[in-house]
Amino acid sequence: MFANLKIEEIAPDPEQPRKFFDEAKHQELKKSIKENGLLQPVVVRPHEGGETPYKLIAGERRWRACKAAGLEVIPANVLKDADDERAYVLGIAENVGREDMTIMEEATAYLKLQLAGWDAAKIAKQFGKTETHIKWRIGLLTLRPEVGEMVNKGQIKNNLAWHIAQLNPANQMVVAMKYVRGEFDSEAEAQHFANAMKMREDQTSLTNEKVPSVEEEEKRKKQKAKAKDGLGKAEDVLLPLLEELAAKKPEDLAVILGDDLTRHVKVVGRLYSKVQMVRNLLSKAQGHQRVMAEEFNKAAVEVQQEREEVKEKQKPEAKPETEAKPEPVAKKAAAKPAAKPSGAARTRNRAEATPERKVPAQKKVEPTAEAAKKAEPVTAK
Repeated sequence: MFANLKIEEIAPDPEQPRKFFDEAKHQELKKSIKENGLLQPVVVRPHEGGETPYKLIAGERRWRACKAAGLEVIPANVLKDADDERAYVLGIAENVGREDMTIMEEATAYLKLQLAGWDAAKIAKQFGKTETHIKWRIGLLTLRPEVGEMVNKGQIKNNLAWHIAQLNPANQMVVAMKYVRGEFDSEAEAQHFANAMKMREDQTSLTNEKVPSVEEEEKRKKQKAKAKDGLGKAEDVLLPLLEELAAKKPEDLAVILGDDLTRHVKVVGRLYSKVQMVRNLLSKAQGHQRVMAEEFNKAAVEVQQEREEVKEKQKPEAKPETEAKPEPVAKKAAAKPAAKPSGAARTRNRAEATPERKVPAQKKVEPTAEAAKKAEPVTAK
């Protein structure tokens, strides 16, 4: 049922899958509505018990623009039998194909349907997508918020974002920052690095790996020498030959190669296929090498930090500083040369400087009876 409703009678749906609205496009739509009116009605449903009689299902951007343009009435398609799930599906269908709906918003919308009991096949059929598309989008929701924001801003492309999402949060940030800083020559190199890091996460720590035996180490050396020799020959022989052929004109090669031209086309085609395969393999190997270097650097930093902590613990404890005692007056006076005193003054000074000797007190002895008798005064008879 179509009707003209007052804008104040309609409220946006807080469960709307789309949260981001581009300001520039909002202003552009507002200007168009002022000049031409709203060409496409919004979709609403009755909202019993709500603050407004109707709730938006689809068309929130148009509703916002009409409100900003000063319209009081807006054309609307009223769906009376739409429950919460149906309204949410219609809201996704309205926005999922729009360029300004972010990838993370799309992923969140699919996840909500999945939590409501929809499987990937049903979601894909509803919105005209593949099951892989739905699963990859939902897989992005394991990204930490900072990386998800980089994806929304277009700094990280969708395919690489999925590979990053397979890592733990700390390693997600490592790969994302390296890519944003331009440390990879291509997106494929960044993917190989992320995949190598995922493999390292699934394996045991480097410190727990078994040390190769002498035979294994010797075998590795031989393999390295063989590969190095083979690649060296390709660089010295094959590369100059290809460069020489590339410098010639097609009509000249038709004459030079003659009947062997078809065979050479097949050989070069096989060679091209192998080169592509080996190049992809080497790029993956480079990803593993970078991960190992990253782990080595991280381990080196941790070892250095441990050493610093040990040194800090081994430092002797600083003794508390004692308050400085004021120097004696005599020493301070000695710091300044004084006039030589006279002889009498020197004698007096020595006498003053010599400490007075204390005579130990004698023990009081009680007099005996005989001594007391002798000590009595003699009186005249």
